[in-house]
Amino acid sequence: MKSTPIPPREAAEHLAIQALTFIGSDPAELGRFLALTGIGPADLRAAAHQPDFLVGVLDHILGYEPLLLAFAKDADIKPATVARAREALAGTPWEREIP
Repeated sequence: MKSTPIPPREAAEHLAIQALTFIGSDPAELGRFLALTGIGPADLRAAAHQPDFLVGVLDHILGYEPLLLAFAKDADIKPATVARAREALAGTPWEREIP
């Protein structure tokens, strides 16, 4: 029997939650994440159910190369997979045309 493929958005949400778990496994990185996002530890669980928050988690991972590489190694994925997951959740970033 063929397995049903996971929709890209659902797979991206799963990867973002995996990334949040990875961040949470390191107290120093979790502290940095909380400080940069302004979210409190008590609000993390509820925020994890919000697509915009999950985009922010992936942005956080993508914004710091050592963290991206460590997460990619831990998750056994290519770093570019994180960028594709972010795009699946948020869409392609808009770039202003410069004349």
